Amino acid sequence: MQIFFKCNGEWVHQNEHVSEESLDESSGLKVREVFINVTRQQVEDFHGPEDYWCQCVAWSHLGTSKSRKASVRIAYLRKNFEQDPQGREVPIEGMIVLHCRPPEGVPAAEVEWLKNEEPIDSEQDENIDTRADHNLIIRQARLSDSGNYTCMAANIVAKRRSLSATVVVYVDGSWEVWSEWSVCSPECEHLRIRECTAPPPRNGGKFCEGLSQESENCTDGLCILDKKPLHEIKPQRWSRRGIENASDIALYSGLGAAVVAVAVLVIGVTLYRRSHSDYGVDVIDSSALTGGFQTFNFKTVRQGNSLLLNPAMQPDLTVSRTYSGPICLQDPLDKELMTESSLFNPLSDIKVKVQSSFMVSLGVSERAEYHGKNHSGTFPHGNNRGFSTIHPRNKTPYIQNLSSLPTRTELRTTGVFGHLGGRLVMPNTGVSLLIPHGAIPEENSWEIYMSINQGEPSLQSDGSEVLLSPEVTCGPPDMLVTTPFALTIPHCADVSSEHWNIHLKKRTQQGKWEEVMSVEDESTSCYCLLDPFACHVLLDSFGTYALTGEPITDCAVKQLKVAVFGCMSCNSLDYNLRVYCVDNTPCAFQEVVSDERHQGGQLLEEPKLLHFKGNTFSLQISVLDIPPFLWRIKPFTACQEVPFSRVWSSNRQPLHCAFSLERYTPTTTQLSCKICIRQLKGHEQILQVQTSILESERETITFFAQEDSTFPAQTGPKAFKIPYSIRQRICATFDTPNAKGKDWQMLAQKNSINRNLSYFATQSSPSAVILNLWEARHQQDGDLDSLACALEEIGRTHTKLSNITEPQIDDADFNYGRQNGL
Repeated sequence: MQIFFKCNGEWVHQNEHVSEESLDESSGLKVREVFINVTRQQVEDFHGPEDYWCQCVAWSHLGTSKSRKASVRIAYLRKNFEQDPQGREVPIEGMIVLHCRPPEGVPAAEVEWLKNEEPIDSEQDENIDTRADHNLIIRQARLSDSGNYTCMAANIVAKRRSLSATVVVYVDGSWEVWSEWSVCSPECEHLRIRECTAPPPRNGGKFCEGLSQESENCTDGLCILDKKPLHEIKPQRWSRRGIENASDIALYSGLGAAVVAVAVLVIGVTLYRRSHSDYGVDVIDSSALTGGFQTFNFKTVRQGNSLLLNPAMQPDLTVSRTYSGPICLQDPLDKELMTESSLFNPLSDIKVKVQSSFMVSLGVSERAEYHGKNHSGTFPHGNNRGFSTIHPRNKTPYIQNLSSLPTRTELRTTGVFGHLGGRLVMPNTGVSLLIPHGAIPEENSWEIYMSINQGEPSLQSDGSEVLLSPEVTCGPPDMLVTTPFALTIPHCADVSSEHWNIHLKKRTQQGKWEEVMSVEDESTSCYCLLDPFACHVLLDSFGTYALTGEPITDCAVKQLKVAVFGCMSCNSLDYNLRVYCVDNTPCAFQEVVSDERHQGGQLLEEPKLLHFKGNTFSLQISVLDIPPFLWRIKPFTACQEVPFSRVWSSNRQPLHCAFSLERYTPTTTQLSCKICIRQLKGHEQILQVQTSILESERETITFFAQEDSTFPAQTGPKAFKIPYSIRQRICATFDTPNAKGKDWQMLAQKNSINRNLSYFATQSSPSAVILNLWEARHQQDGDLDSLACALEEIGRTHTKLSNITEPQIDDADFNYGRQNGL
């Protein structure tokens, strides 16, 4: 009997065989075992249509027998998890799903879950399931399920640990039943109480809503004293009457003294205003416009969904509360005045008191004028901006838009494109349009335009949905393309599929908005690639598009850009600071820059990023560390508070708060202070102001860190980073299906395109569409490093892509590709 090995269709030399013989005790037959060694170098050097394989062939005078083929592959386990588990906060008895996608490896990694560094045995706990595609599922969360969870991946090569995910199981507290009514008190009232202990809140759960005690009259209005009705009680002694008269005298004396004190205070304030203002007696002090805190009694909506910000909902008039909150305007206003209506007439019916701890900013950087008793109001105006007023009947503060004010013209750019395609860029807005090569038929050309709506958005949010991007229009709408074009739209969401549900919407010809797709959905009509600051969309029809987001939890975060501008006031001793909080999109900030240039404002510090949570807590803006004896800020105006709903929906108009500082002497030219912008129970940012108020001495801070293309329209090959001939070779290589997976799907994966691959499968050249998406995604990059690394990794992991550098590529393109790593 002879045994030999054949590997990859070739016989292995006999000298490489190791043979052992033994005797089978049960049958008495001789058994021969043969071994060969296969080295890693042999496997790496082999390049064939399938994996390295071997089989053994045995024969004797009775015949021949062949074994099955055994494949030999290089084992590995990459370092990085394709998806780390993410922390969760869930209510008790809620479902917890922690996702884990282990690193790529051969053989495929086995996954094990750890809780607080201890292995989890799902067989011992029926409430836990770890079998579903490496995910950890806790069907009904218990308090004991809180902890740090880690995903462990291992194969024969190595073990890898994911990032730990913190799970918090919380309990919202609930009220116990009311206690019995207490006995009637001498004041003829009894009360009852209840406690928030059924169950009490734990691990950050919400406290009970409502009152913990109630009181009411216990005699139906007929108070009983000494067991007799009041009308039967008679005076007992004259001395008692004398005491009561003395008490009355003391009471009225105190009231009289208070009235005199108030009158003296009013006279003093009036004289102070006359001596420090140019307005006259009847004018409210400017601190009432830029910093006064106003308290109003009004009806509020019952507590419900904290993220439900639909302004169309009517308030529940059964609950009465006192609202003490500031109001910040949503944009600076010009000095030009409007006299069409009496905007401040409602103020005469409102009781206003000033408290020293807060203030309301009406966002008016210049002073308003009043004439006459009825104040036929005047107010600055310019672009279509919001201002604050008060409803005379319900006394409810609200924001009203002046429809009579002119709207800002939209940003717009155009370019003429033909068969070679090109790129259309809206400078400094983050919006761009990529027309691929061949998308327009030969001998045809179109004038393509792109615009951004800077007026009131036509997309009205429903329920908790918010607008996350500008409304971008591209056209002409009747133009047809043979290859999908790429539209890049900036957004302000802190991207997380666990906290946001993001949608792409399109406006119909009738003006209504319809959902095109959810970013996480599978679709063959379009494709959305969501990056941290922009969304790249592959489309085949022009129109008006926008991104909206629906927060799934109160951990959903909008990214805000905060910036401070300053300028001198008409009064030579005053200096105005304006702090903006706008959506973190380049076009939103460009609108602020445009307004400030119009008003003569200067950027005093580089803008910073603030993460604003959807947890219903308001935003506070404070001016700190003002140099004493050099500058002063008007009383009650050092801190301003903006309601949550105003910030969460601030994409409608730029939100800002204004502060007015005054120099003690004209010789003071340097200003240093800090601006603190913080969300209650959230994040904060500090803007450090260090500037000269003299324009000649001030250091200029650039508005944009990186300018977009100087030329909005680029046509032909110069608009693309990948040379056309190299692009053709890449498409020819990867469009052809490959048994080892070395095709367009791997090209997509190596370029971080991991979902909705069915969209590319419907295209005539999937690789070309993937490269178009790469072009749109990397328009700001200066080289081809990311694509070169992806191709290099594919070649190193599988087979060398020698045909990429064949001489069919143009010489110029070949040299360009070699210099850039291709």
